[in-house]
Amino acid sequence: MSATTMPAVGDLAPDFKGPTQTGETLRLSDFLGQPVALFFYPKDDTPGCTKQACNLRDNYTALQEAGVQVLGISADDEASHERFAAKYALPFPLIADPEHTILEAYGAWGEKNFYGKKLVGIKRTTFLIGPDRRILHVFKRPKTGAHAEEILERLAAAAS
Repeated sequence: MSATTMPAVGDLAPDFKGPTQTGETLRLSDFLGQPVALFFYPKDDTPGCTKQACNLRDNYTALQEAGVQVLGISADDEASHERFAAKYALPFPLIADPEHTILEAYGAWGEKNFYGKKLVGIKRTTFLIGPDRRILHVFKRPKTGAHAEEILERLAAAAS
């Protein structure tokens, strides 16, 4: 397990590349010039992750109107992402990171508490990244049922 430090507000977001549920390879640098909501989630098609992804889906138009590109990342493979995205009609890319390369670069892989038990896994975290690739905000415990609203509020606060 890598003990990578989580990037902080003001840091340059680490660039990465990874395959999506459609087989396309995306890089963070593909989205220079626009804000990105990069959300790390534990597992496809589990209750909390589904609630979070569906909240982002249901508010996707508002996020797009604000210029935000939504990217999801978990350790699941492309086939799992493809099933998850199809089942819930998710309109944004889900990037597969089974080797934990991107997860570790963002400090989203490591020891966490789960109902009082310590285990190693994905820490549900979202990075709001500005158009210049600087981190505007880190959501360490995003509200799964109101995450899009949190993102839009933070983006508006950053712009003022």
